[in-house]
Amino acid sequence: MTEDPAEQSLAETTIVSSRDVEEHLEMADLVPTIEAAFAAYENGTAQMPPKSYIDLPQYNGDFRSMPAYLQTDDWQAAGIKWVNVHPDNPDQFALPTVMGTLVYSDPRNGFPLAVMDATKLTMKRTGAAAAVATDHLAIPEASTLGIIGAGVQSYSQLEAISEIRPIETVVISDLDEDRIERFIQAFEDDFEIRSGTVSEAASCDVLSTVTPVESPIVSMDDLGDHTHINAMGADAEGKQELQTGVVRDATLVIDDFEQTTHSGEINVPWSTEEIDKRDINAELGEVVVGNALDCDTASGVTVFDSTGLAIQDIAAARVVYQALEGAGKDIKLTASNQ
Repeated sequence: MTEDPAEQSLAETTIVSSRDVEEHLEMADLVPTIEAAFAAYENGTAQMPPKSYIDLPQYNGDFRSMPAYLQTDDWQAAGIKWVNVHPDNPDQFALPTVMGTLVYSDPRNGFPLAVMDATKLTMKRTGAAAAVATDHLAIPEASTLGIIGAGVQSYSQLEAISEIRPIETVVISDLDEDRIERFIQAFEDDFEIRSGTVSEAASCDVLSTVTPVESPIVSMDDLGDHTHINAMGADAEGKQELQTGVVRDATLVIDDFEQTTHSGEINVPWSTEEIDKRDINAELGEVVVGNALDCDTASGVTVFDSTGLAIQDIAAARVVYQALEGAGKDIKLTASNQ
């Protein structure tokens, strides 16, 4: 039966709050979806123009625009995220350092299916990317997790990584004792968790670094023989959490060449030519689909340099949208071509 043209002309845009994202973005669903996004990127079924920046040094911040389209065997998705990074926000405005808004669109016709708060979404998809890397690069029996930096991202790191490894013990390191106490209280019923030094955190089976530092804080001597590192904190030029010797000597996996050399963990030693392409073993998408021939993760230290990709955001948005449809979400804007 032919659809009524009037019905075809109407579409609805779902308005998705931060609370909606928190309630409907489950790590059990998100981690495999992010893995599928990396596979699509490697297989050439994703489009992701370079992240563009608007720098605002007068406010110690910046804006970033992140569009993407991706297609897997089972689904497709498209959209764009508009996100900021303002490190002074918590102290000056009682706002998060990172906030974002995402427009999730129907690739078939371009209609915006949803406009969603992307602050929680960014936190969770970042943790999920670390989980995907950990699943492929960490030793299978990894049971200890060190986290350096007890800010908001530390929570999603533990939430996501514990989905794919039997994490029992967590060591959290931060200069802010209040942050450490809040983190411990949030997870003490589920893990053996304690505060520790940078070295104590770094010696765990898995280490996630989630700080904004520009002077490296982790050396090769801090690490265990088989530590896998998720280097998540460096997201702008000049930031560096790991000493250059770590990324040079470890098996190094990146999320995207252009982004990591510009603003990822390797951006500083890359700009000073202390490392080059020979030091990069693979992109994560290559590892996921099994194309990383020059990526020996069976022994030694491994590093995942994550800058955060638009494909992660759009994949995460799809998880939220699908969950909301199943839950009968009904806060709508109605659009018409009339």
